[in-house]
Amino acid sequence: MYLNKNAIIFANKLTQYLLIPLPKDDKSQYLAQGGYNLDNWQQLEKDLREQILTLEAQPTRKTKYGQKYQIIGSLTCPNGRILKIKTIWIVTEKTTQFVTLFPA
Repeated sequence: MYLNKNAIIFANKLTQYLLIPLPKDDKSQYLAQGGYNLDNWQQLEKDLREQILTLEAQPTRKTKYGQKYQIIGSLTCPNGRILKIKTIWIVTEKTTQFVTLFPA
């Protein structure tokens, strides 16, 4: 299954979660290896849409908020490095929304 190409990716999910150092479950250091940071967070959003959201999604589990899907793929990053990631998305009757990503 392919997810909606117009999925919601909230800016604050990128700028206040993925791209800042966190004491637990930090992903910013992994993404920094590819050249992603707060100054170019829009590039991460663009790359998620163009390089990951175009790949086939696999259902994982259904929650009270909707059906979750994962997409595993590779990001060709701003600095040319390739990072393997697993992304999580949630789909409801009305929307498809980005949840998070992990190193794969």
